[in-house]
Amino acid sequence: MIDDDKFHEECGVFGAWNVPDAAAITALGLHALQHRGQEATGIVTHDGVRFHSHKGMGLVGDNYGDAKVMAALPGSRAIGHNRYATTGETVLRNVQPLFAEFEFGGLAVGHNGNLTNAHTVRRALTRRGCLFQSTMDSEVFVHLIAISLYSTVIDRLTDAVKQVIGAYSLVALTQDMLIGVRDPLGVRPLILGKTKGADGKIGWVLASETCALDIVGADFVRDVEPGEIVIIDDRGVQSVKPFTPAPPRFCVFEYIYFARPDSVMEGVSVYNARKNIGRVLANEAPAAADIVVPVPDSGVPAAMGFSEASGLPFELGIIRNHYVGRTFIEPTDQIRHLGVRLKHSANRAMIEGKRVVLVDDSIVRGTTSQKIVAMVRAAGAKEVHLRIAGPPTTHSCFYGIDTPERGKLLAARNSVAEMAKLIGADSLAFISLDGLYRALGKPGRDANAPAFCDACFTGDYPIELTDQSEPRESQLSLLAELR
Repeated sequence: MIDDDKFHEECGVFGAWNVPDAAAITALGLHALQHRGQEATGIVTHDGVRFHSHKGMGLVGDNYGDAKVMAALPGSRAIGHNRYATTGETVLRNVQPLFAEFEFGGLAVGHNGNLTNAHTVRRALTRRGCLFQSTMDSEVFVHLIAISLYSTVIDRLTDAVKQVIGAYSLVALTQDMLIGVRDPLGVRPLILGKTKGADGKIGWVLASETCALDIVGADFVRDVEPGEIVIIDDRGVQSVKPFTPAPPRFCVFEYIYFARPDSVMEGVSVYNARKNIGRVLANEAPAAADIVVPVPDSGVPAAMGFSEASGLPFELGIIRNHYVGRTFIEPTDQIRHLGVRLKHSANRAMIEGKRVVLVDDSIVRGTTSQKIVAMVRAAGAKEVHLRIAGPPTTHSCFYGIDTPERGKLLAARNSVAEMAKLIGADSLAFISLDGLYRALGKPGRDANAPAFCDACFTGDYPIELTDQSEPRESQLSLLAELR
């Protein structure tokens, strides 16, 4: 892929209850969440009698633009999922929502995040005779619910989530209710909204981000709380909190990169947060330059903040081609070398002869930064000063974000000066960890009680990494499936 030098998105989940044309509303919600996963998508609906499902590889628009597909998904209740794989290969059996028949009826589940004890639990389940049909950690939920000795759906689900460890948000659909679950530390996001219902009463929506509410005309109600199970049925919304309360650790990278800028996360505007990050970055690491140029698209708000704080003009010195995903020709070494130009091109008229501050959100392997700096120099820039809207990424994420192993992270094995030399920038600076916290409205980072999960910057993992201490076994290793 062209952009394999970025952290890749987690997944997006959406749920609708008592909403007219729930499948269409869910497809719209998933479209707004497309940035969280582009490999595959799925929707499960319930029409009051039966469940209906459609899953497919690729983008939301490619799967739900056909009227026949939408007509085959009747009902006023639905859940949907956009997939970016963090565990398990990308084949159709790994596309969510998962569906299974239980003693109490059908259950569909969509999961965003990662379970850090999934392999340990899966091995125990396999020994008990459970037959796994996918290579996803998400399927662990289904089997734990199946073997639970409790009687009600909520008690079984509670029993299941108490046996898993990780960072996750979950939407589930039965014939009687829509369920939302958030991990005990609230690392992964999940929000509740309401809209006009199918019967004149209130309709309810669950989603990964508020931008999904905006596209379907729903009103934000609140964030699902860390460790909370929300149950939505014909009586309204009920809440169960089965976990001992703990200080929340929301993923700080949502503010830096993952969330859409028009979303509000944990009461904070992502757009404003990114501009604030740029302002702090400008104060911490000023540069003698002529213009500020964002690396689009994720670097734009931070560059705007940097420009405002520094007094340097903001210019679109790099133009992004939005119509390129994967390389459309054979990825030879030459094409890989040119790949960054398929996605970004230098705006020579803006940068020729100028001292340029490039603002980006992160550096992972450093290969993309190296190519962009070289491209800007080739377009005539006198100097290139790279400023990064996140601290150095020194550790891998095990909580649902697809990241390289630590040895491949540039900041894990090089100083900032060494990184600048490798990338080819005249100077390189990152926002400080305390500066990042201040930009997000905190006084700084309290090492004894951090307000966010920032393990990718600090190595301070707030959730136990059970599976990392044990060898991983492949699932369904004898079954090859055509993509």
